[in-house]
Amino acid sequence: MIVGVPRETKRDEYRVALLPVGAEELVRSGHTVLVERNAGAGSGLSDEAYEAAGATLVDGPEEVFGRAELVVKVKEPQPPELALIRRGQTLFTYFHFAADRRLTEGFMATGATAVAYETLRDDKGRLPLLVPMSEVAGRMSIQEGAKFLERPQMGRGILLGGVPGVAPANVLVLGAGTVGANAAKVAAGFGANIALLDTSLERLRYLDDVTPPNIDCLYSDRHTIRERLGWADLVIGSVLIPGARAPHLVERNDLRLMKPGAVIIDVAIDQGGCVATSRPTTHADPTYVVDDVVHYCVTNMPGAVGRTSTYALCNATLPYVLDLAREGVATAARLSPAIRSAVNVFEGRLVQPAVAAAFGLPCEAFHP
Repeated sequence: MIVGVPRETKRDEYRVALLPVGAEELVRSGHTVLVERNAGAGSGLSDEAYEAAGATLVDGPEEVFGRAELVVKVKEPQPPELALIRRGQTLFTYFHFAADRRLTEGFMATGATAVAYETLRDDKGRLPLLVPMSEVAGRMSIQEGAKFLERPQMGRGILLGGVPGVAPANVLVLGAGTVGANAAKVAAGFGANIALLDTSLERLRYLDDVTPPNIDCLYSDRHTIRERLGWADLVIGSVLIPGARAPHLVERNDLRLMKPGAVIIDVAIDQGGCVATSRPTTHADPTYVVDDVVHYCVTNMPGAVGRTSTYALCNATLPYVLDLAREGVATAARLSPAIRSAVNVFEGRLVQPAVAAAFGLPCEAFHP
């Protein structure tokens, strides 16, 4: 099979979808690997490293998309890339369709197949291709939150960990999954006071046993959220419903409960955001202010730490790339329930119920 790796074109996106070792494994298995020149530059990976691994360098996305049967990316196809996708082709990347109707319908119109990292479930029901980037985003959320609490960034002028004689910041984390747990862990290391909310008592019991005493594990309900919004200096939104749009846990009027200069980091923005006033931003222009509350809603947070993120992501995706290249998407989906769960669009037909429900679109059963 011909496998293509284009250079990512989303603004401030520095990751790449395949390491040189991945290219070598594919070539050793008899596949052809096309890598767009400078695709790995943002992650510190040279063209020479890909050539040494057996990949063929090409000069632009037109050749990658024009020749490849399987295209492996990091972020959803941007409009110029969407125009290059052809019927019968397979894309393996993060799509987050439920947050973008235009992308969903545009991709369906290509007649291609979308295999989405974010809905792939392993045999234990976990999301192994979402976990590594969720770990990065969760840890980054505190790093970014600490910065934007500074007064020159329109924040409250609070040091996250405080100093002797001055109280540390209060951090509210909505959702105790991978993002939330990692955010709480890093915030605790800073010495902040943390309220970690979730609706899973089993998850809360586990985290209560293994986290430090400055993390309070609390059941998430409307009253507790509103109470803690007034207490918080920094709010981390980390709610996930796999494949579906994130629910709004913070409504527009709830901002009135918050302190002027408080900061919201909405990590759920890829799936539409869990704060009603959230809208996508970029690393170049990451924040805006609503009702004196600073909002940070960058849709590709891990892209800023491209080297760390690329290695973490590719370590998880490579086995599935090898399966897709060896078997093709239909056979791979028959043999692997994990790959079957990742197919969102098959040959132009929407087969992911959560995405269909988000937009009221028809959904076909997927029988590869």
